[in-house]
Amino acid sequence: MSDLTNANDINEPRLITETGLDQRLAAIIEPVLLGMDYRLVRVRLLNQNGATLQIMAERADGSMNVQDCEAVSTAVSPVLDVEDPIDKAYHLEVSSPGIDRPMVRKSDFTRWQSHLIKCETSILVDNRKRFRGKITDVTEDGFTIERDQVAYGEEPRVTIPFSTLADAKLILTDDLIRDALRADKLAKAEAANQNDEVEEDEE
Repeated sequence: MSDLTNANDINEPRLITETGLDQRLAAIIEPVLLGMDYRLVRVRLLNQNGATLQIMAERADGSMNVQDCEAVSTAVSPVLDVEDPIDKAYHLEVSSPGIDRPMVRKSDFTRWQSHLIKCETSILVDNRKRFRGKITDVTEDGFTIERDQVAYGEEPRVTIPFSTLADAKLILTDDLIRDALRADKLAKAEAANQNDEVEEDEE
């Protein structure tokens, strides 16, 4: 585990990134987020309500509350106005990744080890591109899942190199909800402790 990227490293690169206009938008938005100690999870320009620019972001500990979303929206809006990459009116929507979140960094796989995911690879791995199973092990180069749906002749466990990953997402389960709520509670407690320490230092 010590060789893996520190989950709290704000500069940890994403394994899965955007293409086309979304990629250009991410290049504009990500530096703003990093400057505020947030990490970009995903950017998508969707054709809904005319056009909606969806930004998923989080703190390094995985938390993201309503105030955080408002702060990101306030900071990003003027930068997008100056750069003007979208040639039509759009609605800006900033959110947390949610419980059944996209998995975009190595640390996501470490943090949510033992939970169920579905993922897709860009090339064939073990003769297929789509997988579903529980994360059982994570290394610097990839992760192993225990499949919950095994076809005849297939190995129940498969190791997927990070370099082949095209898409990955947690699957909503009772265990995931319980652990996500616990992680959120811990993050809030830690943030409250840091605020207390700051106030003591100011006194």
